[in-house]
Amino acid sequence: HGTACICTFPTATGSHIKMGVSRNEMLPGGIERYSRSAMYKKRGSFKKLGKAAPVKTETPVTTKTKKIGGDKNGGTRVLPIKKAPRYYPTESSGKKSKKSKQQKPRKLRASLVPGAVLIILSGKFRGRRVVFLKQLDSGLLLVSGPFGLNGVPLKRMDPAYVIGTSTKVDISGVTVPESVNDSFFQKASSGASGEFFDKEKDEAKTVSPERIAVQKEVDAKLSAAVNATPLLKDYLRSKFSLRNNQFPHEMQF
Repeated sequence: HGTACICTFPTATGSHIKMGVSRNEMLPGGIERYSRSAMYKKRGSFKKLGKAAPVKTETPVTTKTKKIGGDKNGGTRVLPIKKAPRYYPTESSGKKSKKSKQQKPRKLRASLVPGAVLIILSGKFRGRRVVFLKQLDSGLLLVSGPFGLNGVPLKRMDPAYVIGTSTKVDISGVTVPESVNDSFFQKASSGASGEFFDKEKDEAKTVSPERIAVQKEVDAKLSAAVNATPLLKDYLRSKFSLRNNQFPHEMQF
């Protein structure tokens, strides 16, 4: 435990043996005179902590010596190994990083399973209850009211803006066409050109016949699954709201 001093002892052959003797005295009963922390201070080991050995770094060679002919030219010149560019760009162009990672659908919460009844928290239909059909490639949720019950059509929802409830609907008989994907909900560009202040008559918004057909096809089977459960139709028609002394963090959905 203590700092040892080196002592030499003669042997029978005349040579000496080096042995270490502790500087900490032994008291009667086999107890050392100084504690471990006291000997730590005596040795001064704390002065060596945190001091790493200096690392020798070689400075890179950036210049070279070239011999120059002539009597009055000095004989040598010191030149840079890498010449500086003659022209510099007027604008700095940053390097564009290439995204090598593929976009993967986000992991959903345990309450967000196909067939679960969700509560929308934002947007035009906030407070409405909808049925979760499937997750799209972008990670968004495909939901439907159905449209005939509460007026919510086939739409995409961000998982962060819905609440998953414990109510489930058996949607094993509901088939969503493969054409219903992220590109199905993309809006077509108007293609209008002109100045910003040009006033044009706004055309009435119309729904494409393809979207209406898909909505009727999905809602026909989804409505049949909803009607199979008693009181579920009224539950989907009702709107979620909070009243006095009702706290969402204390509720079990």
